[in-house]
Amino acid sequence: MHISEGRFLTGPQVQQRYGISEMTMWRWEQNPELNFPKPMRVGRRKFYREDELTTWERERVKVSA
Repeated sequence: MHISEGRFLTGPQVQQRYGISEMTMWRWEQNPELNFPKPMRVGRRKFYREDELTTWERERVKVSA
């Protein structure tokens, strides 16, 4: 399995990026309507692809417009 080049953010970095708590991020992950990017798990840690977060942000702007 090959993981394409790209930057990964940790859970705390994603929380800081959006100014949210760990619980809010968990709620976003559980809400299928938000379509929040799924993390890659390594042990107990979560990593999010930055390009998927950016795409999700763009989609959210379209939905709110």
